[in-house]
Amino acid sequence: MKGKEGLAIIGIGEVPVGWRPEATCIGQAIQVIKEAVLDAGIDKNDIGAILFVPPLAGERDEYHLSFSRIVEEVVLQGVKCNFQVAGWWASPMMAIQAAKGIIHGGVADTVLVLQSQHFSGATMEDMWWFFQRNNLGFYREWERHYGINYVSMVALITQRYMHETGTTPEQLASVVVSLRKWAQLNPHARFRESLTIKDVLSSKIASSPIHTMEGGSFSDGATAFILTSAKKAKSITKKAPIYILGEGHGGPPYYSFVQKPDKDFTRLGVNEAAQVALGDAGIKLEDVNVFELYAGWPIFHIMQVEEIGLCQRGEGGKFFMEHIDATGGRMPISTDGGVGQGDTGLGVAMATIVEAVRQLRGEAGERQVKDARIALTTNFGNQMMDSHVTILGRELP
Repeated sequence: MKGKEGLAIIGIGEVPVGWRPEATCIGQAIQVIKEAVLDAGIDKNDIGAILFVPPLAGERDEYHLSFSRIVEEVVLQGVKCNFQVAGWWASPMMAIQAAKGIIHGGVADTVLVLQSQHFSGATMEDMWWFFQRNNLGFYREWERHYGINYVSMVALITQRYMHETGTTPEQLASVVVSLRKWAQLNPHARFRESLTIKDVLSSKIASSPIHTMEGGSFSDGATAFILTSAKKAKSITKKAPIYILGEGHGGPPYYSFVQKPDKDFTRLGVNEAAQVALGDAGIKLEDVNVFELYAGWPIFHIMQVEEIGLCQRGEGGKFFMEHIDATGGRMPISTDGGVGQGDTGLGVAMATIVEAVRQLRGEAGERQVKDARIALTTNFGNQMMDSHVTILGRELP
């Protein structure tokens, strides 16, 4: 991704995370597009393509977005193509890859990546069908009958990891507390009340050993970012562009647990993805000073800091216990609060990119990392085994 053949992000937008039954998915999308366009300082008709990350449990909204309704609602006269990019929480990274082909293939100069989630507008039937009846990611024939779902899957991973490493419930809870401390500094976060390890461990068990406060609460929100070529970025945007320096992928995707050859569910493939991304960017891990990690549950934050190389295997829990008050400190991780600010479905993954841009621009307010230069972001695809790492920076190498 280095040099003139790379991409740059020139505009971002974000609707604050919340619970807004009076709002709509399309309405949030319109708002966040406006924000991103104004942030970039371009004409809305400069947008040549729209790639949208689909809402979860929002089939009607997904169809409206697929059929280009947003193009008409915002009156975008320059759009040549509009399509969905869906790879679960790896969708934003896949959208960046698709945008690279669109831009360097000459289809369009500027690409908008958009996500909007309106859980409060979903019916109980919608939620049941999407999250339970479909039982996505697990075989109906062989696994569904045993009660497996995403929460119980994460519980199995957590149990196994705790058994192998000696990680304690308190260490898992410290991840949640750390995220909340960042969320408290984020005016766009839904949950900003103080939280302690005791609070987390006192909440109900969702699936042993996971407590209800260790998962995200479904919330509404929307995010967007605008991409163009690194070569053209400075000439068309009013702000300093943020460059995509490198990408890496690791841990091939599987539909189900039973398909993973080594049957080791306590390793994500982030180590491989990070090494490739750092190599692609031509930098070392020591050059990175902001880490925006996607993770829906504490165990994945712990596993990621180990696999990235911030600490040794089995020391991730201790790492978070020691950095629980590190907001604004030497090891900034998930500085917007991550899933701790509210679970906007695939929007939590989108937010890793948006927050990285905000930090690198120096626009993060109270949670601004001092001299933020290079950010590392992570996302996952199917079953958290398909890992993606993207490196962003203020300057091209």
